[in-house]
Amino acid sequence: MTTADPTGGHLDAGPSGDLGDDWDRQVVWWDVAFVAIVLLTAVALPLSGQSGRELWVAYGAMAAILAAYAAWGAPAARSRDQRRAAVYVSVLVVATAVAVSQGGLATFLLFGAFTQLWMLLDPPRRAVLASVVLAVATTLGLAFEAGFSARGFLSAAPQMAVALAFALTLGLWTATWMRRSEERAQLLHELRSTQHQLAQTHHAAGVAAERERMAREIHDTLAQGFTSVVTQVQAASAALDRGEEQAARDRLAVVEATARDNLAEARGLVAAFAPVPLQDTTFAEALRRLAERFTTETGTVVRFDVEGETDAADGLDPAGAASDVVLLRAAQEALTNVRRHAGASAVAVRLTRSDAAVELEVSDDGRGLPAQFAEGFGLSGMRERATAVGGVLEVGPAAPRGTRVQVRLPVSTS
Repeated sequence: MTTADPTGGHLDAGPSGDLGDDWDRQVVWWDVAFVAIVLLTAVALPLSGQSGRELWVAYGAMAAILAAYAAWGAPAARSRDQRRAAVYVSVLVVATAVAVSQGGLATFLLFGAFTQLWMLLDPPRRAVLASVVLAVATTLGLAFEAGFSARGFLSAAPQMAVALAFALTLGLWTATWMRRSEERAQLLHELRSTQHQLAQTHHAAGVAAERERMAREIHDTLAQGFTSVVTQVQAASAALDRGEEQAARDRLAVVEATARDNLAEARGLVAAFAPVPLQDTTFAEALRRLAERFTTETGTVVRFDVEGETDAADGLDPAGAASDVVLLRAAQEALTNVRRHAGASAVAVRLTRSDAAVELEVSDDGRGLPAQFAEGFGLSGMRERATAVGGVLEVGPAAPRGTRVQVRLPVSTS
């Protein structure tokens, strides 16, 4: 919503249109005050003894002012349309002079007239010029009431000079105050708009981060589990083709176990629990079970060693539970890469704890890294997980051959 500001510009209101609504409410009070001034002047004229043709001419002039205000003045106050404002001001100046010429008490109209000039006209120099014209026209009106004599003109001129000086001083102060108020309102609106945009940005970033986190979780758990299921089903089919029923049954048992683990992982993700392998067990034991399952599924021997405390992930910084997840997911991803790419006959998983850090190393004796090696989604996710808890990930050749993946996480000193 775009609306006019009180100094002649335009305010870009937000979704709720706060600035435009505030100005509209202020203009209503301007309307009420101006109509009240005109009506009080109309009541005061007959009480002062004015009657007959002069009274009706003054009433006609004031009626013209009210009609012009309804047609052009009030809409101009809300839209800042300077053409409408100019038409209304022309009628206001002429009608005020006519009303004053029929009775000096009609000068009460100047309280509203001078104020409206400053409210409607922009920039301020137009209001200054219009105020001078109104003062001159009113002076002529007073002189006309006094018989258009030099004495009457000289009597009215000083009064109007004082009124003009007061109107200019008050008008310039009011214009300055209104402009500063509008600037503060605009700054407040911009601040609210910025806060709204920042909240939306944070929300979008949070949604993107959560999606990325879920993608990593699914990749590290469900996707790997389903890959194992597919591999085992293929092996079972091949065993059936060869007539090896018991071997097929063994493979199907692995499929069932893997599927159950995947189901538990899926429920854990939905419920935002810790990874299922870490529930009701130590971290070292969870790694041992992971190594044994890998051996069962692939036939590749996995040697698992723990150096240091039995549960080497305790006391990690910033939180043991979060670091457990990082190390467990790293082990899962590293073993998955061995299954897919290494062609290894043996794998070593070593968990080491020192006073400063916990290290998880997964090495194999496979074909090693290709010449043009680029990290995929799994390794990138693994690196991001490690970095998030202050750790590092290293991927390189193993001795004498193969690939080594090492994750090092700091231990809390508190």
